[in-house]
Amino acid sequence: MVPADQGGGLMRVDLLAEPIAGLDEALAVVEAFDRTLVGGLLRPQPAHAGALTELAAAVAGTPLASRVAEAAEKALAGAASEDHLVVLAAARAALLGAIHDALTTRVDEATGRTRTRDADAVPDRPAAVNLLAAARSWLADLARAGWQGIDHDLVSGSAQVVFAMLPDPSLRRLATLLDGFAAELAASCPGAALDRFPVRRWADLWARAMLLTVPGAAAAPATDTVTGRLLPLGVDLHEHATAAQAQVHAVFEPADGGPARLVRASVSVPKPDTVVGVGVWQLLRPHLSLLAVAGEGRSMHLENMPITVDGDLIWADEHARAGEPADAFATARVALPTAEAAAGAPPARHPAGIAIPVFLENYTVDRDAEALALALAGHRLAVDVDRIPTAGPLTPEAVATSGACIGLLRWDAGGFRVQPLAVETTVKKKTSVVHAGAWAGGTDDKSAAKAEKAATEAVAVLRERAGKLLRT
Repeated sequence: MVPADQGGGLMRVDLLAEPIAGLDEALAVVEAFDRTLVGGLLRPQPAHAGALTELAAAVAGTPLASRVAEAAEKALAGAASEDHLVVLAAARAALLGAIHDALTTRVDEATGRTRTRDADAVPDRPAAVNLLAAARSWLADLARAGWQGIDHDLVSGSAQVVFAMLPDPSLRRLATLLDGFAAELAASCPGAALDRFPVRRWADLWARAMLLTVPGAAAAPATDTVTGRLLPLGVDLHEHATAAQAQVHAVFEPADGGPARLVRASVSVPKPDTVVGVGVWQLLRPHLSLLAVAGEGRSMHLENMPITVDGDLIWADEHARAGEPADAFATARVALPTAEAAAGAPPARHPAGIAIPVFLENYTVDRDAEALALALAGHRLAVDVDRIPTAGPLTPEAVATSGACIGLLRWDAGGFRVQPLAVETTVKKKTSVVHAGAWAGGTDDKSAAKAEKAATEAVAVLRERAGKLLRT
């Protein structure tokens, strides 16, 4: 919470703990439908028949009503076509979108923040309809077989489709999703031998991919250009065995004096599985100059930088130049409370995608053997320590001794949690600031510098070996 006498507004943490009408019921419908995908829709089990009926009932008052009712009826009879499965995926996405909107509305109430209106997507050139149909056919076969029925022959059916899609930029998003999904399924084959399934995750991947097979669904979000000052708040790092992504959250102040807004800039790169921790920065840094600026605690001046309706900057270095020093905590105290957030395009509305910058202070830290939480005005806000990257100096211990925090408010496991991006701590009566992305632009820390040097050498060796393979 930001005291009003410091230029901010009071964050109503108590609102985050209050129940949201209809939320549990909507989640129950989604969870029940997801369980039907475990056994498959070729011969739905009697225990899952109610899930399809409930899904149709949940969207009864929407434009989807008649089509979902028909699709549910066909699925119950084991006669659902590919189009019917697309409709069921759309109904599931609509429910999760409604859940996302309810949660972000509650956060807006708690923070006093407003959101910008939606904009229409930009129509893409017509995609290869035959490839979309091939992908839809494979996904339909997966849904009919269910996760228990997957085997290597079924899963490998995606390979040719993915290979044909990758050269087409308009299909690359779907191709990447299918490729990753198929890899997860292949690692779990045969499904009949599994005791547990990642039910929500695989249903999310299946439904998202199924909707992307609809021509036009992958249309690019509407874009505009912005000019003004960018004030970084923090860096969120995502690391996978073969890929890494850094996302800089910031406040943008338009040069024309318009309202400040929340924006993001992201970069993703493939990486060897041997490069971990602080080593990933040397892969990411060359592709996004903003990382170095954020790590140094400076602002940036943007000139006609492209931006999407979701608030994502389409970064291009020629539209940016480094500015003066900018303290992230000063930005969080003064500019963040009044910054507008983007509503986001409908396809991006999912509870798992909620990551809203907030500033908290004057809290006490409640720590036990199992969890870490910030106590504010008699209410506990859990800290998501698992999301704190190892590629930076921020640690759970630093959070536990902090008195102010810049973080991302997320929703997980039925409640709101905060992912720290930076904290203020007091060491020997002096205020010290620790950022998760402090090493994004390089570091003087001996152990971190040593680890990054080792990663650089490892990447150089791998590139040399790859070059030799390509030459032979």
